[in-house]
Amino acid sequence: MLGTDVYTAVLAECGVDDRISDVLGEVTTDGVDAAAAEIAGLIGEVAFSAPVRSAIEDAYAAAGADRVAVRSSGREEDGETHSFAGQFASFLNVSGVDEVCARVRDCWASVFSARSLHYRLRHGLPLETAGMAVLVQELVTADRSGVLFTANPVTGDREQCVISSVYGLGEGLVSGAVDADTVVLDSRGDVVDRIVGEKRDRIEAVAAGDGCRSVEVPEHERAAFSLRDKDIVALHELGSLITALSGAPQDIEWAIAGETVWILQARPVTTPVPPSPVAAEPVGDGDFRVWDNANIIESFSGITSPLTFSFAADAYARIYRHYARSLRVPGRWLSDMDEWLPHLLGQFHGRVYYNLLHWYRMVRLAPLYPVNRKVLEASLGVEEPLDDALAKTLRPHRAPSGIADRVARLVTVAEFVRRFFRTSALVDEFAREFYLAYRVFDRVDYDALPGAETYRRFQALERELIAKWGSMMVLDATLLISFGALHVLTKRWLPDAPEWFTPAVAGPGPEVESAEPVHALTELASKLHADEGLRSLVFRTEPGAVRNALAAQGYDEFLADVDDYIDRFGYRSVDELKLEVPDLREDPSSLFVLLRGAVPGKAERTAVDAESYLDENLRGVRRAVYEVVRRKVRGGLRDRERLRFCRTRAFGSAKRMLRAMGRDLAASGVLADWSDVFFLRLAEVRALFTAEGDRPDAARLVAQRKRQRAGDEGVHAPSRFRTTGSGYSMAELVEAGWRHGEAERTGALVFHGVPSCPGTAEGRAVVTEAPEDVDGGILVAYRTDPGWVSALRSASALVIERGSPLTHVAIVARELGLPTVVQVPGVVRELRTGMRVRVDGAAGVLTVLDAGEVLA
Repeated sequence: MLGTDVYTAVLAECGVDDRISDVLGEVTTDGVDAAAAEIAGLIGEVAFSAPVRSAIEDAYAAAGADRVAVRSSGREEDGETHSFAGQFASFLNVSGVDEVCARVRDCWASVFSARSLHYRLRHGLPLETAGMAVLVQELVTADRSGVLFTANPVTGDREQCVISSVYGLGEGLVSGAVDADTVVLDSRGDVVDRIVGEKRDRIEAVAAGDGCRSVEVPEHERAAFSLRDKDIVALHELGSLITALSGAPQDIEWAIAGETVWILQARPVTTPVPPSPVAAEPVGDGDFRVWDNANIIESFSGITSPLTFSFAADAYARIYRHYARSLRVPGRWLSDMDEWLPHLLGQFHGRVYYNLLHWYRMVRLAPLYPVNRKVLEASLGVEEPLDDALAKTLRPHRAPSGIADRVARLVTVAEFVRRFFRTSALVDEFAREFYLAYRVFDRVDYDALPGAETYRRFQALERELIAKWGSMMVLDATLLISFGALHVLTKRWLPDAPEWFTPAVAGPGPEVESAEPVHALTELASKLHADEGLRSLVFRTEPGAVRNALAAQGYDEFLADVDDYIDRFGYRSVDELKLEVPDLREDPSSLFVLLRGAVPGKAERTAVDAESYLDENLRGVRRAVYEVVRRKVRGGLRDRERLRFCRTRAFGSAKRMLRAMGRDLAASGVLADWSDVFFLRLAEVRALFTAEGDRPDAARLVAQRKRQRAGDEGVHAPSRFRTTGSGYSMAELVEAGWRHGEAERTGALVFHGVPSCPGTAEGRAVVTEAPEDVDGGILVAYRTDPGWVSALRSASALVIERGSPLTHVAIVARELGLPTVVQVPGVVRELRTGMRVRVDGAAGVLTVLDAGEVLA
């Protein structure tokens, strides 16, 4: 091998290093090709001194063969942050000292090749190099060659290895010019999958004395797998050994000549395999955690992008820290909370979960913890209550000990009580300040700003719209206490009340802000159906083309109404809190789908009448006390829905800013496509727009996470599971309920859930993952989010597998009088669209009446 010291000494001795520095000092993106050619010319003219030539001759002789491989080995390759994979040159089938000398110069020149310089510019790296070593190796006259990954490079699964193979030399495989055979093995070496690549009729092969020549592949071999079973066994064993010795998954180049397997190179996997399939809290080996998607699935359903998850986790940490500060929690206790506040959420295989024990800790900041935690479980819709013994051990900070600590706790409780009685006034004050700031952020065209300026405004949004939200979290605590009190009074004074009664009697009323999009959509639908030509255009045109068609046909007044709806409610859309999902402002097509289903003239349902039951069964002083508590709950729910609209708009502004930053990063070459920004985490986006910390290799991270997502797509996620420690293996997660593919149906025909709104309905089940026109059918969903409310007008009943009676859509459904059942285990797995079902909202029961044709 010729070390980097030879490279440095030769270029310095000839004065070429200074001339290279001059060329690099003037290079621009447009001038990369010219600079690379000029440097290649300079290095190509370098004369080797006698000692250097002697070293090359010794390396050639040590290889022990006439024909050798001359391979570059840069000091920057396979680093922790940048791989430089494929950036430097190597040469096969080199013969004679003079040719070896020429190829050494070519390897040195490849440090400054056009692709290498572009790589450095793209990743913000210095153009000067750390040096280049050159290896001279015996050339293996390979019959077959390829690469072996000792962890699946697509899914990141460490329990699998992947072997790719071609006939002859491996250059075609490395370059992508040849379609390789591929085999996937499990940890025991058993074949999981085998893919036969399309073979060429000729390959490049090494022939003694003739160098590299084209050889015809027999027709019977073109359809055959290039590896024999014994080759697969040998490669798996060698890969396992190399991984064990190196301590990390490896990317191994190999070749087979005759019966001998040669290992040509082994290095850590270019795209690092995640240490575990989670983005969760780092904990000790014995630390226990409970993960539950409860009603977080209403905000972040299915696979959620790294940017959305990290933005949400960061927002939760900021908000709840500000909440603690608003309660005058002392700094020493805030320091304790800083250990767990950033981990209120966790992400497993792309799915978002509550880190549930921390939420119990947060609830304990307020007084009446034993009651509040029970109400928390009901409001979130968790599947099982926390063990009392464990619940008692959970604290937001260390327990008060001395007098000073006890006084601090009393101050916090007193501040909470003060805010408890001023909640509505605090919400009014916050809303006024919020909308003053929001209007400033909402009126900016961020795509017209430089990325750095957009990032500066994004930081301002975090300060002015997100962090200040913390003081409003007293509303959630207020609701827990007041709703808990209402529940207790109902149980004592109205022991025979039906299960749906308490959430119904606490309903915020028809004036709830969250129902406004439903009423506005109904008005739009009335105008649509009043004009047959307009109706025909909307119903017959593809949703994505409707807007342009309206403009072309002169429906300006209706288009103005549509624009007004989008202006008021454009951020209220399906998956509205997922940054990667476009809202109605960006893509209004889904609005026209919902318009088709919002049929005007539909008979108004009678809202749930809890008043009659209350009038008949509760009077006097008890009724007066009950009404005081009830008003507190109803006002709190109205305020919560009001704040959720604020949250929607804050996320909408953040969504626009981050999309604009993505476009800026794509324009500067940091990202291949602007949408790749969603595969970065918030801290990584920050680092790309500031000088703080190391600048991340965005392209590498995006490629890695796209492969990870491809593997996550086929994974079934449980709604609740537990972990101990942080070393989650696939086997442990499978035991916890994670698996590939869906669970088998049981054939159940009766399902029980939690009553949310009384009433009965019979009809065709419409099992869906997105809001759509169900044309009077029974809307059945695993989860919903605020963007679903517009679809409620076309449904005759609502069934939700996850959620609680206090989730957003359940509240609106009650105000619309829509029979609703929530928390119905397994209903989405068992039902199929088209089954005829009956829903009893009062009993919380769904019954399949006719499933024969669908099942057949």
